[in-house]
Amino acid sequence: MNRSSDEQILELDGCAVRVVDAPRVASVCERMPAEQDLEDTAEVFGLLADSRRLRLLVALLDGELCVCDLAAVSGMSESAASHALRLLRAHRVVSVRRSGRMAYYRLADAHVRMLLDLAMAHIEHTEAVHPEREL
Repeated sequence: MNRSSDEQILELDGCAVRVVDAPRVASVCERMPAEQDLEDTAEVFGLLADSRRLRLLVALLDGELCVCDLAAVSGMSESAASHALRLLRAHRVVSVRRSGRMAYYRLADAHVRMLLDLAMAHIEHTEAVHPEREL
């Protein structure tokens, strides 16, 4: 009998039984965040997945900067930087302070700083394997 590759993969990666540790599964399910919280978190990670937006955030690790300075350090146009910052602000990653016609951005809170610091430390202390880059 010839099995499809999907069936073979399922056999390797799947479980023979549906639930091995029912109390632990129940415990994990009980502490699982609400679906909307998971979606909001996934959107934040999606925003961080863009290297240009990430460059803006790394620039803000040193403190508050105006849009034109952020555009200069990121290599983006002021319009593109402003658009990226608007997205980040809408997802509570950055906050803004206005002074006259100037807008100054900063990281929204210590959680964002910790997330960036941990991600950068992870990259500095591990060697990534990128099979897609080896093509």
